[in-house]
Amino acid sequence: MTSPTPSQAPEDIRLVVLDMAGTTVADGGLVERAFDTAARELGVEPGTPDHAEKLDYVRATMGESKISVFRHLFGDEERAQRANAAFEKAYGELVDGGLIAPVPGARETIEELLAGGRTVVLTTGFARVTQDAVLGALGWRDLVPLTLCPADAGGRGRPYPDMVLEAFLRTKAADGMTQVAVVGDTSYDVLSGVRAGAGLVAGVRTGAHRDDAFREAGAGHVLDSVADLPGLLRGAG
Repeated sequence: MTSPTPSQAPEDIRLVVLDMAGTTVADGGLVERAFDTAARELGVEPGTPDHAEKLDYVRATMGESKISVFRHLFGDEERAQRANAAFEKAYGELVDGGLIAPVPGARETIEELLAGGRTVVLTTGFARVTQDAVLGALGWRDLVPLTLCPADAGGRGRPYPDMVLEAFLRTKAADGMTQVAVVGDTSYDVLSGVRAGAGLVAGVRTGAHRDDAFREAGAGHVLDSVADLPGLLRGAG
C-alpha cells in the first residue's frame, strides 16, 4: 500500500464516494445473468462465440455505465436501448427475488463514516430505477444523503469523473477535491476518481477487478474490503 502525500492525508477526507455493486453490495454475479437476458433479446444466444465475446467485454468493463457498454456491443442506439432496457428489467427482477446482500461490514462502514462527520455518496453504473430497486431491497433508501447514477451527472458514467464531481458539487461537503475519497471494485471506479482529482482513490478486492488493474488505473490504495476503509481514514493504513 502506498503512503499518501500530505495533500492526501486520509484523516482530512470529508467526502467519500462509494460504488455499489461489488463494493458495498454483493450481487453474486447478477450482472452476467441479466446480460444473458439482454443478449437473448438481441438474438445473441448463450454458448455461441458471439455471446462469449460480448460477455468477456461485459466482464472487462464492470463499473462502466451499462448503456455505454451496450452501445459498444450492439452498435446503433435503438439496439443498445433495447438491450439496456432488457438488462435493467432482468436485474431488477433478480434483485426483487432477494438475490443481493450488503458486502460484509459495508453498512457498518457507512454508518461509521457518517457518525464521524464525513459525507457518504453511493454511486452506480446502473439506471436510476435499478439503483432504487437495490437500495430498497437492502433497506438503504435513507442510509446516505445522496445517491447518484450516470443520468444524475449528465449521462456520463465511469470512467468519466462526472459522478464524483457531481457528488462534490451537490454535497458541498469538501473544500476541494483533495478532501474527496473514491472507492470501488473496478478499474473504472479508480479511473473516475483519478480523473476527478480525488485526494484518495482505492480499489477493493470484493468485486470485478484485481490489484494490477487498480494500480494501472492509478489507485493509491488497494483494500481487501470497504470494511477496511475506516481504518485507512484514521491513518492506520
